[in-house]
Amino acid sequence: MPPTVPGTGSLQGKRALVTGGSRGIGAAIVKRLARDGAYVALTYVSKPDEAEKAVTEAQALSGRALAIRADSADAGAVVAAVDRSARELGGLDVLVNNAGLAVMAPIDTYRLEDLDRMLAVNLRAVVLATQAAAKHMREGGRVINVGSCNAERMPFAGGAIYAMTKAALVGLAKGLARDLGPRGITVNNIQPGPTDTDMNPATGPFADTLRGLMALPRFAAADEIAGMVAYLAGPEAGFITGASLGIDGGFTA
Repeated sequence: MPPTVPGTGSLQGKRALVTGGSRGIGAAIVKRLARDGAYVALTYVSKPDEAEKAVTEAQALSGRALAIRADSADAGAVVAAVDRSARELGGLDVLVNNAGLAVMAPIDTYRLEDLDRMLAVNLRAVVLATQAAAKHMREGGRVINVGSCNAERMPFAGGAIYAMTKAALVGLAKGLARDLGPRGITVNNIQPGPTDTDMNPATGPFADTLRGLMALPRFAAADEIAGMVAYLAGPEAGFITGASLGIDGGFTA
């Protein structure tokens, strides 16, 4: 397990929203942005205790954080969460579209309701949150989408719809970079590989299979994914936009 990276202070005073920030990769991103000095809002759907834990840890690091209950499948809730974050934090500089859903099933049995929810959470919510956040952002704003290595490689059956939603984020980042670039706002997409979280543990039933697909035969730590997000949110990444950056241990190599 890589050591925890100390805060750099590079985001001092910045205001950030992380969707799906109560657990796993999202919670790691919340803590890393707070460690670097940002005020952070997060959204969650269930388990308010986990959301409050993430808020408490972020507050201890940067002094200011809040949790907002908002289902990313609900268009109105997505927009309201962005506007509330900007209002309570005093503005918005960073949006991390992390909330995501994975429903795996063969295409011949894939249910319409699962398709609709996947499109709503993994794609529509990203568009709506970015549209709402752009109204609050000034020059130097950052939009960072958390995609997946499965946008580039889907090595097993049943993942077609999930891979489609994550591949769409590649094109979305390119297009949004053109839309928002003239305002000095960057838009990027990261593509994590297998990451050790409670939903996909490194000791899970499919872990050995996944490690066998990678150049580095281990799962990422959530803090490693958060580190890439923090870099893209910081001042050193100001000339990176429209990019889809892999952090997958060689899953797509």
